Amino acid sequence: MDEQTAPRRPAPPRPAAVLFDFSGTLFFIESADEALRAALGPEFVGWAPRLRDLGAINGSTEPRETPPHLAELWERRDLSAEAHRAAYSGLSRHAGLSEEQAAALYDRGVLPAAWRPYPDTVRVLRRLRELRIPTALVSNIGWDPRPVLAAHGVADCLDVLVLSDEQGVVKPDPEIFRRACAALAADPTDCVMVGDSVRADQGCEALGIRFALVSSVAAEREPDALLHAVGIS
Repeated sequence: MDEQTAPRRPAPPRPAAVLFDFSGTLFFIESADEALRAALGPEFVGWAPRLRDLGAINGSTEPRETPPHLAELWERRDLSAEAHRAAYSGLSRHAGLSEEQAAALYDRGVLPAAWRPYPDTVRVLRRLRELRIPTALVSNIGWDPRPVLAAHGVADCLDVLVLSDEQGVVKPDPEIFRRACAALAADPTDCVMVGDSVRADQGCEALGIRFALVSSVAAEREPDALLHAVGIS
């Protein structure tokens, strides 16, 4: 069977509600080079590779290997703002930055200016609003993303924010997804969870929520990846 006669994969059914991850799904953070330049000055850009390897840039890559003295703190970083700041600042200090430099780098990472939407983020959220499909942000996070959403004009496009540091539970625990569906008054089996992490976001499947995986790498992502994942046009 050639390409012209091959049957097309059927589109997924339109969901009753959509759950989104934040970092790596709707928004991505600036590069380590940009973060260092903005927070500490151009003379610190050379620190970028070490900070990337240690996972010290908020919203960026996971540490290749967590320093033993920070391991317990890293595991609970998304349960409170204090733990989140301490974990990331601790990694920056471990890399060699001073306490003041580590604090400045962390502060940069939670500013709206450090975050950018993927090409179709605004379009898909506004389209869901037009279709009156309820939405929730379900994120493992230790800081408030609301200013980022507001800065990019989508704060009113998300009906519910279910954040780990406010809920006291982190993905992949099904409980955080259950709370999101309950807040939307939606049957989990009629919902879709869109995220970039199989380990964290696929936990939704324990409730029968359909999981749609997207790439976190902006350069590799199709410009309408979120639209395809959600199943709308």
